Amino acid sequence: MARTLNIGMIGYGFMARAHSNAYSKVNHFFDVPYRPVLKAVCARDEAKAKAFAATWGYESVETDWRKLVARKDIDAVDICVPNNLHREIALAAAAAGKAILCEKPLAMNSDEGAQMAAAVEAAGVANMVWYNYRRIPAVTLAKKLIDEGRLGRVFHYRAVFLQDWTISADLPQGGTALWRLDVAAAGSGVTGDLLAHCIDTALWLNGGIDRVTAMTETFVKERKHNLTGKVEPVGIDDACAFLARFKNGSLATFESTRYARGHKALYTLEINGDRASIQWNLHDLHRLSYFDHRDEGTLRGWRSIHVTDGDHPYMGRWWVPGLQIGYEHSFVHQLADFLDGLANDQAASPTFRDALETQKVCDAVLESGRTAQWVAVG
Repeated sequence: MARTLNIGMIGYGFMARAHSNAYSKVNHFFDVPYRPVLKAVCARDEAKAKAFAATWGYESVETDWRKLVARKDIDAVDICVPNNLHREIALAAAAAGKAILCEKPLAMNSDEGAQMAAAVEAAGVANMVWYNYRRIPAVTLAKKLIDEGRLGRVFHYRAVFLQDWTISADLPQGGTALWRLDVAAAGSGVTGDLLAHCIDTALWLNGGIDRVTAMTETFVKERKHNLTGKVEPVGIDDACAFLARFKNGSLATFESTRYARGHKALYTLEINGDRASIQWNLHDLHRLSYFDHRDEGTLRGWRSIHVTDGDHPYMGRWWVPGLQIGYEHSFVHQLADFLDGLANDQAASPTFRDALETQKVCDAVLESGRTAQWVAVG
C-alpha cells in the first residue's frame, strides 16, 4: 500500500495548478510508492488561497509560508512563488527536514542557487526543480536515441522559445500576474523564464556548456509598476539570443523573445549529428522528427515518429497506441519519477545541483549581454 506524502503548496498561480493536477492524477496512472495528500496551500491573499484550496481539494490554508514549513504534518514543500522568494523558502524547508520541489528557475542567480543546493545536500532532503520538458515523451525518446549513440558525433544544437504577450507598452509590470516583468521579483526576463527551459533540456541532452556570447534587448524601457503606481525603468530582458560552445565540441544557437507576434509558446529544438538528426516542436509535442543518414538512399528522409506506443517513454501508463497526451502530463511524469526516487533514495533529475548548472549558464548569458564579450560558464 502506498505511503502518504503530505504536500504543502506555496502559491496559487498557473504553476501551482499544474503541480496540483499532477499530485491529483499520479496515483491513477502510475504505480508509485507514495500517495500525495494535498494537505495545505499557502498564499498572502487568504480569500484566493481558500478558493484555490476548495477547487483542488487542499485540506487547509496558511497565509504565512513560515507556518506551513514549520508544520509537523507537512512532508514536502512545493515552491510556486516568484523567483526572489525561492532561496529563503528553500533554506527554511531544508532546515525543517522537508522534501522540496521548486519551480524553475532555481534562484535569482548562481550564488543563491549554490546556497540552496548546499542546504538540501547538507540536510539530506529530497529535492527537484520542475523543468518539466524533460518528461515530454518525445523529448525523453530523443534522450534515449542520443544515449544509444544513434546521432553519432553531435555538431549542432539549436533551440528557440518565442512568445508575444508583452509587446504592448501599456502593459504594466509587477504584482501578482505580472511579476515576471519586474526584475526585483524575477531576476531576469526571457533568459530565466524561457531560455532556462531550453538550457536545461540542452544540458540534459547534449552535456555541459563551456562558454557563451549573447545579446539582449529591453524594447520597452519604462512601464507603470502595479505596486507603486509609478512609471519605473524595466530591468528585465525582453529578448535574448546567444551562441554557445558545448564541452563536447558542438556549437549552439539559442533564441528567445516575448516580442514575436503570432507566437504564444513556440519551443523548438534540433540536434544534428554525423549519423542522424532530430527535431521537436512543443506545438506538435507528441511527435519526434528523425533523420538517419544510414537509411537506404532511395528511402532516406525525415520521418515523423508518433510517440504514443506503449514502448515509448511513459506512454504505457496512459491510453492505447495512437491516442496522444499533452503538456500537463509532463508534470505527472516528473512527479512519478520523484516519488519513485524518494522510495529508493535516488534523486530525480533535475536536482537543485543539476538546476544550478542551468543557473550558471543563465548568469553567463546575462553577463555577456551586458559586456558584449564571450563569457565562460561558471
